[in-house]
Amino acid sequence: MVLNNFLFSAIFMLLLSIVSASDAQYNLKNPDSEKERLLSTMIGIQGIVYCKSRSKLTPLQGAVARITCEGVDEYGYETESLSILSCATDEKGYFIATISPYEVKDQNQSFRNCKAFLELSPSEDCDVPTDDNKGISGAPLVSFQRLHDKNIKLFTVGPFFFVPEQEAKSIPDDGY
Repeated sequence: MVLNNFLFSAIFMLLLSIVSASDAQYNLKNPDSEKERLLSTMIGIQGIVYCKSRSKLTPLQGAVARITCEGVDEYGYETESLSILSCATDEKGYFIATISPYEVKDQNQSFRNCKAFLELSPSEDCDVPTDDNKGISGAPLVSFQRLHDKNIKLFTVGPFFFVPEQEAKSIPDDGY
């Protein structure tokens, strides 16, 4: 009788450990791999904005760029676009903008044909955008470098230029 109880307990414990091990292996998600997958889809866009007056280039602090992407649903149909503004440029004219998957309303939506545009100059003396490097028509985000330590795809655009109004003769009438 004691032997039967012992065998029953041993078999029961063995079966329980097999079931537990199989559940752990197949049904539980690894939170670290899920987090890494989401973070690896984050993108960054960087560039520099200058004031170009005659032949002199001056970094433009406080300028803003706009990033716009076409939205596409899971079936390939166009959806709502995404448009974000960069942080204001620093004293060296450098800007960065980031897009995280958490900023997207519909998680089944993806984006394509992303472009960077000049949006705003803080200077009254140098506030006319130019289409140099497609600052007006939109610089496409085509190649990136992966920053593995930050889990981000980093695109570089520009440099972009604003000019003083008296030097804006080269900008087309239908410009920005």
